[in-house]
Amino acid sequence: MSVSRPAVHPLEAPPPTDGAAVAPPHRVRMKDVQGMPGTSGGLVLRVCQLILSAVSLSVMASTSDFPSVTAFRYLVAAVSLQSFWSLTLAVVDVYALLVGRSLQSPRVASLFTIGDGITSTLMFAAASASAGITAFIVNDLDCDVNHCGRFTSATAMAFMCWFAVSPSFLLNFWSLASR
Repeated sequence: MSVSRPAVHPLEAPPPTDGAAVAPPHRVRMKDVQGMPGTSGGLVLRVCQLILSAVSLSVMASTSDFPSVTAFRYLVAAVSLQSFWSLTLAVVDVYALLVGRSLQSPRVASLFTIGDGITSTLMFAAASASAGITAFIVNDLDCDVNHCGRFTSATAMAFMCWFAVSPSFLLNFWSLASR
């Protein structure tokens, strides 16, 4: 079996310094993918999540009869949590962009991954439950008495928020898994 051996090329020694401390060489890092924490793409995703969840929350809270249905109360709780989570991480992203910090440490990446995983699961479950109840109300009950348009809008915004959370979770998970 013929195995190739790597060629060794001598390197020239760096020029001597005048007694000054030599800084250690910087580690070569993979370029930050847009959408990951601490990037402008990540900030855009967080702001989209915040806007969509806040709109869903305000539309659902503007109806007087949402507390009568458990799925709608669950949706309000899930979008409230998502709004808080997205606002917090948007502030962290703005700080990281202004200071020039990287948010790719294993602890931070695992915190973001776990948080995004929990909130995306809650958002999908709440949006799905609300969609089922909304379809029941629209198809089987009188829509003049109920706020069908508002329920449908809030549920649609919750699904769009989940679509904005999913890339954040997948990129964070990919970053964590590729270490």
